[in-house]
Amino acid sequence: MSNYSIDIQKRAEMFKALGNPHRLAIFQRLTTCCVPGTVCEMEDAMHFTVGEIGEELEIAPSTVSHHLKELFRAGLIQTRRNGKSIECWIEPELLEQLSGFFNIDFLNNQSELTENKQKVKS
Repeated sequence: MSNYSIDIQKRAEMFKALGNPHRLAIFQRLTTCCVPGTVCEMEDAMHFTVGEIGEELEIAPSTVSHHLKELFRAGLIQTRRNGKSIECWIEPELLEQLSGFFNIDFLNNQSELTENKQKVKS
């Protein structure tokens, strides 16, 4: 399998995991930093416990744990145990990769549209 196929497969697994509304809500929550207008350290801002996420999104802790496992398997989040708590976060590099994926696709689509318009005019 080529590197291209592996990248596509990994992204497909990520997007499949995000196709569930609870997982998307959890992922979206983990991508936010602090309350707007506040200043926070990135290290502190991107770590949340399972309990904090469940309370905020009104999802049972067992359900949150299940969805976090799926997000972890898809490579979307990182987790670690801290005493009795499990912390989870998203690496900033992952968000940059996902952003780059969409930006490249947008640019490629715009390029194809331009080429098609030029062909039609000819």
